[in-house]
Amino acid sequence: MTLAEEIRKMQEEMLPNVPAETLNTMMETTRRLVESGIAEQALHSGSVAPDFELPDPAGNRFHLAEALGRGPVVLNFYRGAWCPYCNLELKALDRVTPRIRELGATVVSISPNLPERSAELVQDNPFSFPVLCDVDLKVARQYGLVFRLADELRPIYLEFGIDLPAFDGNDRYELPMPATYVVGDDGIIHHDFVDADYTRRMEPDEILQALQRLA
Repeated sequence: MTLAEEIRKMQEEMLPNVPAETLNTMMETTRRLVESGIAEQALHSGSVAPDFELPDPAGNRFHLAEALGRGPVVLNFYRGAWCPYCNLELKALDRVTPRIRELGATVVSISPNLPERSAELVQDNPFSFPVLCDVDLKVARQYGLVFRLADELRPIYLEFGIDLPAFDGNDRYELPMPATYVVGDDGIIHHDFVDADYTRRMEPDEILQALQRLA
């Protein structure tokens, strides 16, 4: 089953339980974000990947330049541990991580969540790749991925039990667009996926194909 098929299956189970007015608001705010063209303003293939250093929940540091010295790197930006679409994506990414490593590459995921929130995610889901803490979205901002959550979505998120300030440690209500970058050991982005529609994600097989081309 592809990741897109998994997402559709989840939607079929989840969305009928969401009130129509709430669902319409969510769809309308997503439509407006997509039509704003914000995804086109992010970094894409051919750009130099900005260097960064971030910790995982345990305090271990990941330095992009150092990792690129060993081979290509797959960067996955996700919205947070509270996002069911992100969690499906991370699990799908985890399933292909052994093949990514066979191709000589490293994979990391990056979210704005506080370390303790990411630690809870990793405890429940012991992924085989690092989950990094980009508190205040400093790295996501370098990649042009940051947007502000629409005001009308804030009470809806709270109704769903999603308290963004508690997850991210600030009340700015900023999130990264879901994005995946395949960065060559030359520091150049060779393949990318950036979408303002949070229900869409790069297929793991597409990552593998991009890495095979680099190899």
